[in-house]
This record gives sequence, C-alpha cells and structure tokens, in this order.
Amino acid sequence: MLRSMYSGVSGLRAHQVKMDVIGNNIANVNTLSYKASNISFQEVLGQTMARATQPTAGGLGGTNPSQIGLGVSVGAIGVNHAEGSIQTTDNPDDLAIDGRGYFIVNNGIRTAYTRAGNFTMDSAGNLVTSSGEKVMGWNSRGMSGIDYARPLEAINLSNISMPSTVTRNIDLEGNFDTTTEAFDYNMTVYDSLGESHVITLNFVRDYDEDGIVFNYTVEAENLALDSDDNPILSNNEGSISFNEEGRFDQADLNQLSLRFNNNSATMNVNLRIPNEERITAYANATSITGRQDGHEAGSLVGTGIDGNGNIIGNFSNGRDEVIATIALANFINPAGLEKSGNNSYVTSFNSGEAQVGRPGTGERGLIKANSLEMSNVDLAKEFTEMIVAQRGYQANSRVISTSDEMLTELVNIKR
Repeated sequence: MLRSMYSGVSGLRAHQVKMDVIGNNIANVNTLSYKASNISFQEVLGQTMARATQPTAGGLGGTNPSQIGLGVSVGAIGVNHAEGSIQTTDNPDDLAIDGRGYFIVNNGIRTAYTRAGNFTMDSAGNLVTSSGEKVMGWNSRGMSGIDYARPLEAINLSNISMPSTVTRNIDLEGNFDTTTEAFDYNMTVYDSLGESHVITLNFVRDYDEDGIVFNYTVEAENLALDSDDNPILSNNEGSISFNEEGRFDQADLNQLSLRFNNNSATMNVNLRIPNEERITAYANATSITGRQDGHEAGSLVGTGIDGNGNIIGNFSNGRDEVIATIALANFINPAGLEKSGNNSYVTSFNSGEAQVGRPGTGERGLIKANSLEMSNVDLAKEFTEMIVAQRGYQANSRVISTSDEMLTELVNIKR
C-alpha cells in the first residue's frame, strides 16, 4: 500500500519539475536566441517479486519476472538547439547566425558562447554584449592585414586609421581613338607622404608595318630638381602597339621614376596592361582609364559587417578595408553545453572543445547584419505539455489520496 503512495509522491515531484521547465520556456518566449528546454522521465527500478524462470524438461513453460515499480524520476532535461527565426532590425550592430555557430565572448575570467547578437560598442571601442562581455575575433594588423593563425582577441575598433600608400602601379585599359592624332590623359597619383599630384600622359598616334602605335610621354608639375636644376623625371617615354584589327600587339612600358618638391621620396611607378583584351585601338571615342594603387591617409568614418564576419571599415579617403573578423565556434555536441546566464553557454565534459574558425567555414554558418535570432520556443507545444503536466499531477494526486483512503479503511478494520 505504501509503495503506491510513494510512487504518487515521485510523480508529483517529477511533474512539478516538468512544470518548472515549461514555465521557464514560456517566460523566455521573447528572449533573444533562447533555446527551449525539454524534459523526459524514467521509471525507478522497483521491487522484484519473482524472477523469470526457464522452461523445464518436464513440460512446464517459462515464467516472466514479476516486478513492482517505485515511481518515476527525471531522466534528463535537454536543450533544443534548433535555430530560431531571424528578425530584421534597424541596428547595424545587431547580428544573427544563419547556421550552427556561436559567438565567442569573454568577461576577463571565462570564455562563453552565445547566439544573441545584440552587440554594441563601449567607450573603449570594444564590441560587447548587452552584459559587457567582449566579443572575440581577430583584429587587423594594419598593412599586414589579419592573421587568422593568431590567438583570439577582443574586437576593438578604436584609434583605427588608414595610412597613406604611395602609387606603385598604374594599370591602363580602354580604347585609343584611331581617328585622333594626339590626346592627353590626366590622372592623380600619391607620393610617399600621401599628397596627391596630377601627372599627364601625352599620347601621339603613329603607324608601323604591323598596325598602329601610340607613343607616350609623361609630364608632371611641382617636380623636385636635381643638382643641375633638371626635373627629377626619367623613363617617361614608351609606346603601345596594336595590330591591323585594333587588338593589342605589344607594349614598351618603362618604370616611371619621378620626385616631387615636397621632400617626399622618389616614386618608381610601373605602367602596366593587366588585361590585353581590355585595351583596344578602334575608331571610337577615347576611353582610357588608369587605375593606380596609391591613396591618401584616411580616418574611420563608418563600419559594415558582411556574411563572413568581416568588419569593413569605411574611411574618409573613400576606401574600404577589412579591419577585423568576428570568430564563431562550433561543437560536436551542442546539447552538452551548460547554460551560464545572459543568453550564453560554457563548455562541459560532454560538449566537446570549441572548434573556432571564421564564419562560413566548418558548418559554423554565415552572419546576417541588422538581424537578431528569436527564441525557438513553440507556444502551442508548451501549452499542450502544460495540459499533460497538469493532468499527470492530478492523476498522481489521486493515487496518493486513494492510497490514503485505503490505509484509512485498513485502520478501521479493528473497530
């Protein structure tokens, strides 16, 4: 008789825990990136009244064991790590992960993992979570770029500027108008101090036995003077040849050497034709362009984040550059992670070590800017489970009350 009462008590306890899980899920229905928990029960090994027997040679068949259970216990409380829906926001610092990865955050004491990407900047320029934990990744090393082999570090966007770069190459492409005897092309180059200067390429049409030749000379103003008061400008002549069909044939392009009068270093500039298919000589309007690789210094004026987790800096000189990359982690068994509060997790013995890498690699997923991941709680499922838990609790209560009534009847036998 007492066994049924204790079984009922265990049922009450188990269903109380089930309601705790359901209540917590419903409470977090609007919590960013919250992952719903689920509970499973298991029976408690009971008392064996009779063991199983095997068939005998005398003709008797075998018998099954007779056992009485002693109730129920909580078997496991797991976490459903399925992705929640992604909601678009108006905040460029809001990030969501389209995949299995986790952001890596650090509070100076321990490393944690989260899918809640409601980040912001602190006064020191660190990318942080709403609770102040620093988001980890790799920062640019200036001209050296980003070294992904380095240990993770806090993403920091303070005191970022782009140094000037001297012009080293000029790539020519476009059409040379064969009906024009001569034309000039002006372009801007940058010296070692980041100061801009205009140089002029003077083209003159000529002919040879194979087709058309455009000879050129290079001129520039504000040139420095040598000891003989001659402008420091050399290797400023060359030619580009085309066949009878207006296709590129060959080029005599010298490395231009010049120096300006602002105490900048001597510039050695390569004139190049990187794509022979994109330079022609037809009886159409001249459309020559020269793309040079130098630029002035610039300060950071804005940022953007692409799907691969690259933080792209927008600089005042009109150029863009990757200044940091956000890291993501993946786990062999995400269900083994332990919740640590603030929408984050820490590793456990059964989660496996974090597999750290860049977004878009190793099933970590891509990053979506201006977006946040919502909770994956299914309210319809939770309300259904709530009904099941309530009925289970009521039924176990009835077992206890009925057992009590039977004990009362037993006590009253002697009256």
